[in-house]
Amino acid sequence: MAASTSTAFPVSIPPAAGHSFSAPSNRRRHIDQASGRALEALSHAIEYLTDELIHNGGLISANNPQVEAVQLLMALNRQVYFECPIVQTFADRCRSFLRFRSASAAPSTSISSSRW
Repeated sequence: MAASTSTAFPVSIPPAAGHSFSAPSNRRRHIDQASGRALEALSHAIEYLTDELIHNGGLISANNPQVEAVQLLMALNRQVYFECPIVQTFADRCRSFLRFRSASAAPSTSISSSRW
């Protein structure tokens, strides 16, 4: 049984051009079935390559092709994840509802008060 070692070493990859990864970390995303399968396959590939690298005792350096492959897969994993839409929280939906209610109620009260 293989242990998960996908976090065996830190990898820093700059965001791809045109992508901003500054979304709040506590926000959930709606992951459709195709994206979910892609994320699962990428995660398995990342885990397999890192396990193999650790098991073989490979050198962890920027020029190692296995490390570059893991970095590429991790970048693709982030790209697929961040393309999924953010799900509004319950608090966001309540604020939106209250803003809508207050915006729609404000004009009607000013019109009715001007007639009297």
